[in-house]
Amino acid sequence: MANFVLVHGAWHGGWCWAEVASGLSALGHRVFAPSLTGIADRGHLLSSQVTLSTHVEDIARLIEFESLDGCVLVGHSYGGNVISGVADRLRDRVGHYVFLDAGVPPDDYRTWKWSSLHSPATRESRLEQIRHEGQGVFLPAPPAQVFGLTDPAQIAWVQSRLTPMPAGLYDSVIELTQGGSSGLRRTYIAAVAPVYETMRPVHDRLRHDPDWQFIEIATGHDVMVSAPQELVRILAGCC
Repeated sequence: MANFVLVHGAWHGGWCWAEVASGLSALGHRVFAPSLTGIADRGHLLSSQVTLSTHVEDIARLIEFESLDGCVLVGHSYGGNVISGVADRLRDRVGHYVFLDAGVPPDDYRTWKWSSLHSPATRESRLEQIRHEGQGVFLPAPPAQVFGLTDPAQIAWVQSRLTPMPAGLYDSVIELTQGGSSGLRRTYIAAVAPVYETMRPVHDRLRHDPDWQFIEIATGHDVMVSAPQELVRILAGCC
């Protein structure tokens, strides 16, 4: 039996892991799939004061308080930024870091922020959304289709649950004083059918990096929704 901690991506919540959590539990594993502060069932805590450091704290403290040393820590999309901060703090107290079509800081970076993944045009567009539609408090959710979903039922299910991201997350900086996930056991799972364009540069950077185990999966960005059984199989092999 292994302990899994599943960290969702932007605008999602712990809800998105439902089928994956059930599949891992059926194999005898223990699964934690929390929603991060200010999002989904914790949306009542939405505030522009919530930062990337807040979310790093959410997950690090969960691992510490639940005595989850040796766990498999999975971060999807935005969640890759979160688990990179956790890796810098907890290092090999986590058994395996799994980045699921996720943002990853280069190993030589000593500071990082979510917006570091984005082009100048994307960054300015999102800041504009925060200033106007988000009234300086939140970043609105996009349509569910942008996450590579094609099944109408899956699109409707995800769309009905997406919630805004706290504005303070977008440009807040975390320090990576110990190199983030560098030197630790880590795997990257790339969703390639279709590729989520924000992640294409990350795929290209890591695909042939010998410090990574690199796996491709033939589905869209919201892997845990569109291909949960295949994802369970891959994650079970990360124990």
